[in-house]
Amino acid sequence: MRHVSASRPALRHLSTEASPAAAAGVQSGGGGVCFDFTQEQKEIQQLARKFAREVVLPKAAEHDKTMEYPWEIIKTGWELGLMNPHIPGEFGGMGLGTFEGCVITEEIAYACTGIQTAMEANNLGQMPVIIAGNEQQKAKYLGRMTEEPLMCGYGVTEPGAGSDVAGIKTRAEKKGNEYVLNGQKMWITNGAVANWYFVLARTSSDPKTPASKAFTGFIVDADSPGLTKGRKELNMGQRCSNTAGFSMSDVVVPKENVLIGEGAGFKIAMGAFDRTRPPVAAGAVGLSQRALDEATKYALERKTFGTEIVNHQAVSFILAEMAMETELGRLAWMRSAWEVDQGRRNTYYASIAKGFAGDAANRAASNAVQVFGGNGFNTEYPVEKLMRDAKIYQIYEGTAQIQRLIIAREHLARCKMGLV
Repeated sequence: MRHVSASRPALRHLSTEASPAAAAGVQSGGGGVCFDFTQEQKEIQQLARKFAREVVLPKAAEHDKTMEYPWEIIKTGWELGLMNPHIPGEFGGMGLGTFEGCVITEEIAYACTGIQTAMEANNLGQMPVIIAGNEQQKAKYLGRMTEEPLMCGYGVTEPGAGSDVAGIKTRAEKKGNEYVLNGQKMWITNGAVANWYFVLARTSSDPKTPASKAFTGFIVDADSPGLTKGRKELNMGQRCSNTAGFSMSDVVVPKENVLIGEGAGFKIAMGAFDRTRPPVAAGAVGLSQRALDEATKYALERKTFGTEIVNHQAVSFILAEMAMETELGRLAWMRSAWEVDQGRRNTYYASIAKGFAGDAANRAASNAVQVFGGNGFNTEYPVEKLMRDAKIYQIYEGTAQIQRLIIAREHLARCKMGLV
């Protein structure tokens, strides 16, 4: 399995706290815009690409067919340091910026977005703890992720509350120094394999309490009495990623597992998306690049009417559209990741990147199938998997429509502030 000859410290020679200013090659000395990667970023990209092409890609079709969770691949990625890149150095992690994390994500997504999503879900589950946890919480829950290959989950979505987060029904009642949680979560990536979850629950009994104050964020151990993991869902695409629900019946959570305090949960949950939507966009770009490469290779080989089909303008224009949108999606995730690494609020750019790249990935996958013609509709060729895998990019971590709502809101706010 381990074709990549590297051990757990594969990235340890790099700085344990990558400079955010280094993102996209921006020099700390104060130059202008630059799109060159730093030497560290190049090494990260090369390692991720080697892992993706030599370990992930050969197993992608098999895992898609069997839907088996890719534990061995995940363990290899963990040993190489490609898992949990954002955990701070003091807790055993690399402390990489969002930009560097996106570089890793795009490379792995090129090989298989199902495996990439399984790995990336850890970053989503961890992010509330990274941005809002105290030292004890970080040491306990982030620290264990660097000691052995473990998974975690982001427990927000429910059967009746997806885009409408304010509709969450899971409740947490305080009893002495503990909270008792009751409710059900659904569509949780790594739901059935997680070691612990970030869980958003309602702590206010007043239905008129605004969402910004009604919810509290908890860290919940997966082996807590009363917590029952559900079955793996059989999805259209990204089939080897584990999507499952879990229910909580009188699950007792100590108060030391509350993030910040009562009423801070909604802000924490939404704040995590500013850092995790850029990687989702990067994953979509990885899929787009793969679709473009597969379609181009096929168009250079397949002949009709006496010539390779790439010489037909209709086909070459399809490839041109795919190339344009792939490059624009890449620029979008770079900007959104760079913004947050500068310590600035990147909600606007994160939603632009996620919304555009997700839509572009679907167009790229569909166009790749079109270039392949009848072969593209067949499971013996790789592009039908890309088309199935792409759809979720318009759904998870905020639908394509939700991204437009956010972009419109942020745009109007910027206009009122005179920033546009």
